[in-house]
Amino acid sequence: MNPNYRKVLIGALTFGGGSILLCLLTFIHINQGNVSLPLSTVLQSIFNPMDTIEHHTVRVMRLPRAVIGILAGGGLAVSGVILQTVTKNPLASASTLGIHSGTYFAVVAATIYFPFAAVANGVVTAFIGGILTFLFVYVLSGGGDATPVRMVLAGMIVTFLFSSLTSLLQIFYENETQGLFLWGSGTLVQNDWNGVQFSLPFIIVSFIILLIYARKLDTLTLGDDVATALGQNIKSVKLVTILAAVLLTSVTVSVVGPIGFVGLVAPHIVKLLGFRTHTSLLIGSFIWGANVLLFADVMARVIDPSFSELPVGAITALVGSPWLIWLVLRMKQEGNSKETGSVMAGRVAVNLPLAKIVPLLVLVIIVTIGISMSSGNYGFEPIVTYEALMGQTNEFMRNFILELRLPRSLVALLAGAVLAVSGLIFQGVLRNPLADPSVIGITSGAGVGALTTIYFFSVSAFWVPIGAMAGALLFFLVVMALGAKAEFHPTTLALLGIGISAFGSAFIQIMVVQAELGVSAALTWLSGTTYAKGWSEILKFLLWPVLLFIPLLAFHIKNLDVLSLGDDAAKGLGLGVISVRFQMALLATLLAACSVAAVGAIGFVGLIAPHFSRLLVGSANQKLLPVTMLIGGFLLVVADLFSRTLLAPNEIPSGILVALIGAPYFLWLMKRRSV
Repeated sequence: MNPNYRKVLIGALTFGGGSILLCLLTFIHINQGNVSLPLSTVLQSIFNPMDTIEHHTVRVMRLPRAVIGILAGGGLAVSGVILQTVTKNPLASASTLGIHSGTYFAVVAATIYFPFAAVANGVVTAFIGGILTFLFVYVLSGGGDATPVRMVLAGMIVTFLFSSLTSLLQIFYENETQGLFLWGSGTLVQNDWNGVQFSLPFIIVSFIILLIYARKLDTLTLGDDVATALGQNIKSVKLVTILAAVLLTSVTVSVVGPIGFVGLVAPHIVKLLGFRTHTSLLIGSFIWGANVLLFADVMARVIDPSFSELPVGAITALVGSPWLIWLVLRMKQEGNSKETGSVMAGRVAVNLPLAKIVPLLVLVIIVTIGISMSSGNYGFEPIVTYEALMGQTNEFMRNFILELRLPRSLVALLAGAVLAVSGLIFQGVLRNPLADPSVIGITSGAGVGALTTIYFFSVSAFWVPIGAMAGALLFFLVVMALGAKAEFHPTTLALLGIGISAFGSAFIQIMVVQAELGVSAALTWLSGTTYAKGWSEILKFLLWPVLLFIPLLAFHIKNLDVLSLGDDAAKGLGLGVISVRFQMALLATLLAACSVAAVGAIGFVGLIAPHFSRLLVGSANQKLLPVTMLIGGFLLVVADLFSRTLLAPNEIPSGILVALIGAPYFLWLMKRRSV
């Protein structure tokens, strides 16, 4: 085919075909509802409106929703183009760099503490939050020297951090943040034209500014040195375009909430078609971003024909997270990741013998459980606890302490121990010190399985751990398959796991909305909590894994030391590398699933506990196993204690407290990374 003819054909399909598809999706979108309307009625209501209920339905409810979908999708896609160019990162978008989470947190915090800042849809607050989040991620990941994987990994962990803070605010200020849960998952619901009228001027102005800077952005792709030599003031170009990109994101978030992955998918569709100049990229991405978002909203209402409003952000995550995984694998295959080392796993600081450290940790845990049993809404009451243990107090207090507080602390102890061991095994099997059931997607899979069992099959609680195990096993198989393609590279595998987690989280969001859970109940379960947990959870979900799986792991734990030597050396020593890796990882997956079935999706315990254990006893896994168990249990017991007492009588989900510690620790590990 003639190259010029081929170029014209691709241009016609990209811009002309994209525009035709956008018109078709707009009509389908407008026609979705409890009542189907013929095309003639839709067209007449737009071009020759009359005072009828059908015309009012189209013009006041359905058309504004479609238009805001076009504006938001286009704005997010254009923002993605700029972020990818300025950061030189093909994985960059407002969602992958954490900008969405920063703007969302800023809006929620302002709604609660500074309601006067909510004027103009809170766009100023969202803009400030977005800019500060971008700067934080950019600096943290190394600025101009950051690799794409490293920057997006930092953005995803910052997203975890802000999501935990946002969930905390929504749980404690449910009345003030009422209605923000669906909006926080992304929704195009519009009851009038106010959202369109508000966002349209911002989007038009930002888009025009970026078109004016299009040629300067083309020069910027040649490299900073070349752009400077050609007379470009690269600092001003980057500043203006980033401000415009974050403004586009902030405006869309303030109107429709944080809708992820549109800014990642749409620009790459246009780039895959061969366009490289920014004028073409900006226009093409706007059209295809609008198509992606409208298609997602159409699919949301096809999936749920009852029109109870599935969050469109969950649908875009279902599409976008596989796209992110594909891009990461593509970069790895092309050798563009520029990641050569691994995250430092923690150096030995004291190398204590087990005979000293284990009794010390056991004593610390017993004291902590005693403090937890003595703490509550009435303050610290150790004498009451002692009397309850000795049978010297009334039956009410004895039952309160021995049947509520004690088993709850034991649930935290066992769940933390199980998660910590799971993390230790994953780090050893994958030779990846960033591995953790929550980071590589196993916890998300277990959550999907558990919720599917509860809300779609409506079976007894006996089947919940089985559902969690099935979900965790499915996600584990996907992680292992993708990990093999990525050669189990530490940071690449962590990013793949985060993409898998986003996919699972989207399913969980959809199920939460479908099951009509209360906002606080949903957020609490999704964050992970030890609230109201007792002997039942211990017997059903936690005791038998500890008694069955941990001894089995202890018997085979030496294999992890052999795997740490590398596959070739391990094979030379007679180890069946593939079978051992699979078996050990399978046990770790089952442990994580049991924890999720008991206390929900608590993350980062499996990351923190093994690292801290290495600081105490070194890298020998036989010594690490008992110490990691005890430290993981201790961490969650402490989190449970503070969850009940920090803001008593209100309660913080334990998983949020762990995330507020774990996310900064993860970022610190990245900072210490050897290159």
